[in-house]
Amino acid sequence: MSKYFKEDITEANIKNKIYDEFLYDLLEKEYDLRKENGRKSRIRKAKFPYKKYIEDLMIDDLPEDARKKVKIFSSLEFINTGQNIILAGNPGTGKTHMAIGLGIKACNAGYNVLFTTIPLLVNQLKESRSEKTLRAFENRFEKYDLIIADELGYISFDKEASELLFTYLSLRAGRKSTIITTNLSFERWDEIFKDPVMTAAMIDRLTHKSYIVNMNGNSYRLKETKLWLESQ
Repeated sequence: MSKYFKEDITEANIKNKIYDEFLYDLLEKEYDLRKENGRKSRIRKAKFPYKKYIEDLMIDDLPEDARKKVKIFSSLEFINTGQNIILAGNPGTGKTHMAIGLGIKACNAGYNVLFTTIPLLVNQLKESRSEKTLRAFENRFEKYDLIIADELGYISFDKEASELLFTYLSLRAGRKSTIITTNLSFERWDEIFKDPVMTAAMIDRLTHKSYIVNMNGNSYRLKETKLWLESQ
């Protein structure tokens, strides 16, 4: 509050503000400052790899299923109801952009968000197990209103990794929201987890009362590359 104190006293004297009005203006500025600092802090702590906004999505270039649902997701009601979103489709169709855009929108709305990749999450889980700090990791994991788990399907996992991932994603099922991006259809998830029984259980947990979005379509990155080459 001291940041504004001297300049506000000067302004109050010039405008002959009464004490109550002066104090109200001072508190309002302090509130706005803390609100903005909180917003910036949530975005920083979310660890987004880069900033992408829902408003910047090229809606017409999105796969049809995504075009229909992006407005629904933008309300963030899925976070309030603890529902998951699974964005499944080939590379370059806007999965990560949409996920980050929703994450930043959630941060702006006051939710605590974490962005991670599936490989990074698995490594962190393994390290926590070896260091006997899984309980502490679990407590941190559960505090997030929304977790974005990117890149499911790019690498396969051993039995330990599969079990850890299943356990920690299952903990949030039905209570806290998770957005998962994947380049694999559900029929191919056993290529990642190897164990058909665990694969079926994970799909069942993650998809229960969840939004499944078909993100198969033309790659916008390929489209941008072609346009760039044509302009050279």
